[in-house]
Amino acid sequence: MCRRIVHAALALTMLVLLGDACAQENWPQWRGADQNGVGTATNLPESWSETENIVWKTPLPSWSGGSPIVWDDKVFVTSPSKGKTGQSGSLLSRVGRGDARNPGGSKLLLICISKRDGAVLWERELDDGNKLSRKQNSSSPSPVTDGTHVWAVTGTGAVVAFDMEGTVIWKRNLEEDYGTLGLMFGYASSPLYHDGKLIIQVLHGYRTDEPSYIVAFDALTGEERWREERATDAVSESPDAYTTPALLRHGGETQIVVSGGDYVTGHDPETGKEIWRAAGLNPKERNNYRIIPSPVVVDDMIYAPTRKKPLLALRAGGVGDVTSSHLVWKWDESGGPDVPTPACDGEYFYMVDDRGSVVCLNAKTGDVIWGPERTARGTVSASPTVADNKLYITNEDGVTTVLAAGPEFKVLATNELDAGYTLSSLAVSGSHLFLRTDTHLYCIGKKTE
Repeated sequence: MCRRIVHAALALTMLVLLGDACAQENWPQWRGADQNGVGTATNLPESWSETENIVWKTPLPSWSGGSPIVWDDKVFVTSPSKGKTGQSGSLLSRVGRGDARNPGGSKLLLICISKRDGAVLWERELDDGNKLSRKQNSSSPSPVTDGTHVWAVTGTGAVVAFDMEGTVIWKRNLEEDYGTLGLMFGYASSPLYHDGKLIIQVLHGYRTDEPSYIVAFDALTGEERWREERATDAVSESPDAYTTPALLRHGGETQIVVSGGDYVTGHDPETGKEIWRAAGLNPKERNNYRIIPSPVVVDDMIYAPTRKKPLLALRAGGVGDVTSSHLVWKWDESGGPDVPTPACDGEYFYMVDDRGSVVCLNAKTGDVIWGPERTARGTVSASPTVADNKLYITNEDGVTTVLAAGPEFKVLATNELDAGYTLSSLAVSGSHLFLRTDTHLYCIGKKTE
């Protein structure tokens, strides 16, 4: 009897370990499972080219800022349909660095691709009416999955739920329900899944007088659970935020962290009610302080970037106005991020600016460990990814610089592909990287596997 109990306990332990290992394989949302740009994968490549360490590459209809997500054997990407020119991501003209490119066709798609061999498993239409706004089209929000369902949001306001085989479960539209999305450069926030709810933020104001808000839908039915307006005294373009909300787990409770409109706030996920608020993201009260990089939450610390500077690091646990009481450190120097969201493992905090300059800080104190160091050539819009003791930085030309993660600055490799416009952040799953360009989704891994 005792032996059978021991065997049963060992079997249960193995199932738990296998479940944990399987969970580590997944990249279920933008910025990964913990939304901090850090993956648990090992045996990742540090060098690749079109002829080296490419497991497969799959053609995509057009370009997008939406990043791939991964669950088990499925990779999901959003995309416009193929453009009228018949060329994926074809360049029409150049206006500064914000290239005016073919926005793709008018349809907005969710595409499911096999992680094993790159085959397209299914493709579904999310909405029609794709629009171009500088570096954005209406497919910018990344999807999210719980492993049983996948949800996608578009810049046209469509919110669509699917099962993993591509069957539509429910669909609704933010603009039809709550009014026009009023950001200067189009809507780009990715949805957040938590505890049976799909949570979406709409922080806007430049092209609308409608209030900003956070809304939660029942993830299985699409029924509104709650909708809470989010107050701001920001003016002109400063209410606009292209950020994605993050989860804070502290003291046995969970909060939703939202950044934009000159403030970072914490909200009750059951009601949407605001719990705390910190000012200081726009200290000079400028009218053009839209925020693109998202908040990062690690080890009871909340990191809130803004338009290059300042970046606030706050201690969790506050109620009400925590602007002064919970500020741990502030980055107010050059080199702060304007577009890329930082990556943080709790010990090191990595910031990449639009020119590829990288700074590594002590995550708890804000002290500089190394940097700024110029790495990636050209403009960087993708957010950095940390995995397997490596820091990956991809520029808009698809060139990825690989650094050693940790306290010593060291360039390991610079990798080029025959890629075009690249805005998406890398996804990591198992021992593979997933890089989305304007023409292809690449699966990158060591060929010796």
